[in-house]
Amino acid sequence: MDFNILVINPGAGSTKIAVFKNEQALFEENIRHQPEKLLYFPKIIDQYEFRRDKILALLRSKGVDLNTLNATVGRGGPFKPLTSGTYKVNEKLIEDIKTGNYQSEHPSLLGALIAKEIADQLKIDAYFVDPVSVDEFWALSRYSGLKEINRKALSHALNVRLVAKKAAKEMNKPYNECNFVIVHLGTGITIAAHLKGKQIDSSNANEDGPFSPQRTGALPTMALAKLCCGKLQYSDIKKKLNRQGGMLSYLGTDDIQEIEKRICHNDKEAAAAYNAMIYQIAKEIGAYAIVLKGEIDAIIITGGIAHSQKFVALLKSWVGFLCPKFFVYPGEGEMEGLAQGVLRVLRNEEAVKVYQ
Repeated sequence: MDFNILVINPGAGSTKIAVFKNEQALFEENIRHQPEKLLYFPKIIDQYEFRRDKILALLRSKGVDLNTLNATVGRGGPFKPLTSGTYKVNEKLIEDIKTGNYQSEHPSLLGALIAKEIADQLKIDAYFVDPVSVDEFWALSRYSGLKEINRKALSHALNVRLVAKKAAKEMNKPYNECNFVIVHLGTGITIAAHLKGKQIDSSNANEDGPFSPQRTGALPTMALAKLCCGKLQYSDIKKKLNRQGGMLSYLGTDDIQEIEKRICHNDKEAAAAYNAMIYQIAKEIGAYAIVLKGEIDAIIITGGIAHSQKFVALLKSWVGFLCPKFFVYPGEGEMEGLAQGVLRVLRNEEAVKVYQ
């Protein structure tokens, strides 16, 4: 039986839309939103109708007959802590999103809302898959070093789990029998340890781990405390750490291709920052290898930066000794991951989970 699935993935400055027929994308589009338009909305939730209308207009322009859809799926946001899997969007989730019962604000929260409205009109089900807030940490992973603060499980769980399943398939081994260290290289960076199908520890791109194109990662605590006690407000600090840090702070750009061009033109400052980011990522991979006690089936590299063969080769030169198997899956894979998560449920290959 064929299944047609509408996939909705809201991001910071755009909304990705796709219609899948089984594993095949019939089309995929990225609706870009002008920054000045989004500034009209005080909160992320206020963008709901604006983004929904853009989606429906695009579907009309593509001649998509919504009545042919079997399901809709929205990207899962930073909800409360949840185990991995495919969930049906229910009224409890909608209520939690609308009342602010989630861990942080992100446009991905809108995915479930829009998917649910469209699905309800068609009398079909809406889903979300492997949200940002997948939390399968064991107790050791939660300690931060300060009693008042626990480490949060917020990661690129959707893409990380997708590539983990791909690697397991290539190895002809069940995913739930594999141990992986997985690195998502994007605007933010996630490094995760997967033990027998569970993400038992991971970095949080907004709070720790290596610096990335836009984010600072972990910082020296006393220097950060001093900066916070200055004239900067919390909102300023947050922006500095998560939107103005990393490569953007050092080089004035977060574009890895541009940085590599500078290096080719003998820009020593660019080369130093580039190599430092790779060095920090490598150290973090080593840390997560320790989480698995060195029993690693493969190291997996994914995300947008994984398109750079130069970057991946340099990273492998640091960590290749940890494990002979090294898989590279460039790109984010979020649309594919969302569609496949729903397919597994519709085909009765995986039980749907209930948000409570």
